[in-house]
This record gives sequence, structure tokens and C-alpha cells, in this order.
Amino acid sequence: MQSLIGTGVALATPFRKDFSIDTEALIRIVNFSIDGGVEYLVAMGTTAENATMSKDEKELVINTIVKTNNGRLPLVLGVGGNNTMEVVQELKNRDLSQFVAILSISPYYNKPTQEGIYQHFKAISEASPIPVILYNVPSRTGINILPSTVMRLANDFKNIVAIKEAAGDMIQAMQLLKHKPKDFLVLSGDDMIALPMVLAGGSGVISVIGQGFPKEFSEMIRLGLNRKVDDAFKSHYLLSDSIDMIFEQGNPAGIKQVFHSLGIAENTVRLPLVKADESLANRIDQFVHKINELA
Repeated sequence: MQSLIGTGVALATPFRKDFSIDTEALIRIVNFSIDGGVEYLVAMGTTAENATMSKDEKELVINTIVKTNNGRLPLVLGVGGNNTMEVVQELKNRDLSQFVAILSISPYYNKPTQEGIYQHFKAISEASPIPVILYNVPSRTGINILPSTVMRLANDFKNIVAIKEAAGDMIQAMQLLKHKPKDFLVLSGDDMIALPMVLAGGSGVISVIGQGFPKEFSEMIRLGLNRKVDDAFKSHYLLSDSIDMIFEQGNPAGIKQVFHSLGIAENTVRLPLVKADESLANRIDQFVHKINELA
């Protein structure tokens, strides 16, 4: 899965002030990310706010991304949930011909055992006609996929090809990197430790901040992959304040404020999320202007 090496971005869904989907702004975000040099795009991840979208709205977003991309970059589709059979049915019924892989989150709320997680992804692997990227984000799901479970899945199912590891735990990430099969990819799901994970042997990142500063962030990851450590960390420290800020009041409120400061999209999010407050908005705006001056 060479197409998954480098920087992927988990695309946000822009809304107008009336909370309707802004397809024109979504087109701008897709083009901005592609023009900035990212390696692939992820549709319908957590950042897309798909939990607050209707079925028809999800299809509108997916179709807009596919049409705008027009085959330029590989696409990954988020297909996951805490109802295993529902996920399996979607995989059987959905046309996945435009996508190189699915990104599937660990079941949330139910809090399954490690065996339950294994059986969930076993069913997904058997149903999916394309490769599967596991998504571990215990801060959202309430349960951690242990490295032993990841290795069991990676060894048992050839189409489980990668993990987006977002536990924010470098020790766990290094355990994955140490014990993974040769061609299995460990991708950071945490922007702040993406570079250290790459330098430890990771294959890249599925990023939030990468769509706000695609040129700077994707270049940082490429520098890391090429072991140009000093230059990579120079970029990391340039962007680190923005990474803290975009998650300070929740995702995607922060990245949407970046888009607003860039003039790409409104900063609207749907309840129960609320947009960045005035203090954070001003700080993000100042940071965006600083980066633009350096460009």
C-alpha cells in the first residue's frame, strides 16, 4: 500500500451559517489539500462530523470529494461503527471502486473486550472488497486496541494493511512498530507525535492540521521519511502551536477556524459541537497570518 505512505488528510465538512453543507467550500478544501502536496484524502472520518449528518448528506459529501479529486490522489473512505452487522452490510452494498482502502474505527460506546474487537474487525475484513485500515482512538471510543490484538489481526487477515494509531502513546506506537509484519503500515493519528512516529519507523499520518497547512505539514512528513531530521523538526516546531490550538476546543472546531482565517470556509460546526470562541479564533487567525508571511 505505497499510496498510504506520507500524509493523508481527514477532510472536514464545511457548513454554511445555516448549517447546510457548503459543497463549494468543500471543493476549495479538497483542491487546497491537493495543491499543497498531500499524498491522499480521507472522506467521512471523525473530522467530517458524520455523526451529525443524514444518509443523503453523507452521499453528497462523498460524491463531491470523488468528483473534485477526479482521480488525482488516492481516496480512503471511513466505514465503521459500533454495530458490526450494519458496517458489514454497508461494505457489501456500497460501491467502493473509487477508493483504495477503508478506514474503520474501533467500536465505540459498547466497550468490547479485545476478543470482541478482533471478531468485529474479522467480520469487516471478510466483508470488505478493498484493504482495511484499523483506527484506534481510545479518547473517543472508550477502549484501546492493544498491540497484541493489532498484530493478531494483521497476521490473520491479508487485507488488514495498516492502523491509524491515535492513542497518543509513543510507547504503544513503538510496540506496534517493533512487532508489526513487514508490509503492515503504522500511521499516526495524532498530529503532534506524527514526526516522532515516522522517525521511529512509521509510514506517515492521517492528519487534521494537514488540510489547513498542507504544504508545510506534508513536507515535514516527507523530510521525516527521508531522515532529514533537523529540517523536519524545524517544520514541526513551526507548526506545533497550531496543532495544540486546533484541538484545544475540540475537533473540527479548530481546523474550521483555520479555514475561516484562510478565507476558504465558514467556521460553523453542528451541535453538540460549538465553534471556537473569540480568544481561540483570534490566536488561530494570528498564527495563520504568521505562516502566510513566512510563505
